[in-house]
Amino acid sequence: MCELNVYMLGEVEEKLVMEDVANIVPEGDAVVLTDILGQQKVVDARILEIRLLDHKVFLGR
Repeated sequence: MCELNVYMLGEVEEKLVMEDVANIVPEGDAVVLTDILGQQKVVDARILEIRLLDHKVFLGR
């Protein structure tokens, strides 16, 4: 499986936003995340970093 875990980067730590993300779509100032079950979450953030080998995406404001 190639799903990703998405995290929001804070000043001190990273906070898990969503697990098993299969689709990420930037829309204006937000990012739409969709997991493998089709559930969606809209996050007011932008993509900062993608680590494919670690299956992680980092978002920030």
